[in-house]
Amino acid sequence: MSLRNIAIIAHVDHGKTTLVDQLLAQSGVFRANEATVERAMDSNDQERERGITILAKCTSVLWHGEAGETRINIIDTPGHADFGGEVERILGMVDGCVILVDAEEGVMPQTKFVLGKALKMGLRPILCLNKVDRPHADPDRVLNEAFDLFAAMGATDEQLDFPHIYASGKNGWATLDMAKPNDNLAPLFDLIVRHVPEPKVVANKDKPFQILSVLIENDPFLGRLLTGRIESGKAVPGMAIHALSLDGKEIERGRITKVLAFRGLKRQPIDDAEAGDIVAIAGLSKATVADTLCAMEVTEALPAQPIDPPTISMTVSVNDSPLAGREGDKVQSRVIAARLFKEAESNVAIRVTETSEKDAYEVAGRGELQLGVLIEGMRREGFEVSISRPRVVFQTDPETGQKLEPVEEVMIDVDDEFTGIVIEKLSARKAELKDMGPSGAGKTRISLMSPSRSLIGYQGEFLTDTRGSGVLNRVFSHYEPYKGAIDAGRKGVLISNSDGETAAYALWNLEERGTMFVGAGEKTYEGMIIGENSRADDLDVNPMKAKQLTNVRASGKDEAIRLTPPRRMTLEQAIAYIEDDELVEVTPKSIRLRKQVLNPSFRKKRVKADA
Repeated sequence: MSLRNIAIIAHVDHGKTTLVDQLLAQSGVFRANEATVERAMDSNDQERERGITILAKCTSVLWHGEAGETRINIIDTPGHADFGGEVERILGMVDGCVILVDAEEGVMPQTKFVLGKALKMGLRPILCLNKVDRPHADPDRVLNEAFDLFAAMGATDEQLDFPHIYASGKNGWATLDMAKPNDNLAPLFDLIVRHVPEPKVVANKDKPFQILSVLIENDPFLGRLLTGRIESGKAVPGMAIHALSLDGKEIERGRITKVLAFRGLKRQPIDDAEAGDIVAIAGLSKATVADTLCAMEVTEALPAQPIDPPTISMTVSVNDSPLAGREGDKVQSRVIAARLFKEAESNVAIRVTETSEKDAYEVAGRGELQLGVLIEGMRREGFEVSISRPRVVFQTDPETGQKLEPVEEVMIDVDDEFTGIVIEKLSARKAELKDMGPSGAGKTRISLMSPSRSLIGYQGEFLTDTRGSGVLNRVFSHYEPYKGAIDAGRKGVLISNSDGETAAYALWNLEERGTMFVGAGEKTYEGMIIGENSRADDLDVNPMKAKQLTNVRASGKDEAIRLTPPRRMTLEQAIAYIEDDELVEVTPKSIRLRKQVLNPSFRKKRVKADA
């Protein structure tokens, strides 16, 4: 039986996970009476809620096609640039990739990002024009765009000679010719078997065992599971192995307790696995991502792909507000530190370092979404933490000593009437317009290069400006010399001046001052941000002031208090909203905004000292 390893890569929302659903269903993975789940590969809660893929995952199907029986290992990858670290590691395990492009939206920044990685590794891509049944689909234009992108990215002649196929992942069909309709995905399966080569490492069957670990997870029964492609030899349970770091140093010795292979959506123990197969190995406790697991006689480690550096960092510290410890059970700094370091171990795109302040850690990653997903995961596990505003990770030019900052490529699709305000806002934030043109259906596509700093906190403003109809995509491009201060122009905030519960009467009187973030009867404390001021300066207010019920003033119901519903922020919105002197307090039940220094007189002293 022959073997093929492929990755499915694409921009976010171009239909990767839906296509994998159909590939699984049509290859007979599900029994006739088995209930199938939509987006079966998106297995964790946050992926299901957000509708995006966060972690790369493997599956495996058997295909009986024109070339006989073939086992195809398929890896579903995330589409967001924030989770690019997942894509970079995975591509080392496969010999080909299917690159999905939406036949209406066309080539997007993330398509460019994942394609660049695939071409650099010498993979031979198959272009799949997905969603060709959409009303405004234009597969011919998108095919030309894709070819131009391949050429611009420096593809070799062999890579430029890529096959293309038209598909509707949702409806489960693919065809090599739009004039010949089809009702299944057999042409795609056969094209994969025909075009993607068998793993070269199959020739190393008789050499000593070696595997490079690219994914790590913890199983409650088996312990640490390390997934990768076997580069040489055979893996057999009970075999003695050792783990080597990138520089060839031995990390630990142990025995393989189980070899697990993907069979459909489930992982099953197998008796042996040969070079070329993608498997998970249990039995080691210290080895991690990018380590080589090998037979005892092997002393050289396998080379691992370098990972792009993080571009954004934030400080995660112990929650020290007056309401701390009431909603979460994991509040100590050592527990928070252990959880962060565990995350950095399995996610190579995240870096955790201790700061000079006690009980605070700096977490660096690819973007606000990636850091938001990490904090949301911790919050669901019962953690309470305080988070600072995200900052970009600056670098220094080794030759000139100049300060460098990350610059991102931004692509925006927006209704024609909103193009003016979007360009005006981003130009004020030092973004440079590169290209602009109609993208059909009354929309304009704007392409810009923007400093990462100016995009922090812009997403919410962008959705307001475009009445929720705009789509903003961004991907890290390169580092450039520092562009100077950027004025994002946020308004001031309303800050509670005492501890207690908010009163409807007080909030009703404060509504003319700005927008409220809290409702009546909620606990607040001194220094907590309860709303946005309609002016530029911060204002200390009393949200607990009740109506004086004396016999002079009518204590009756002379006016019914009706409050405007408060503006509730999601975790990502809160992280993007705060300023440098503010924090987000995150607990399992609440997201609160607060000032770093709670006492107003201490805050004023600090402002004077900074001035």
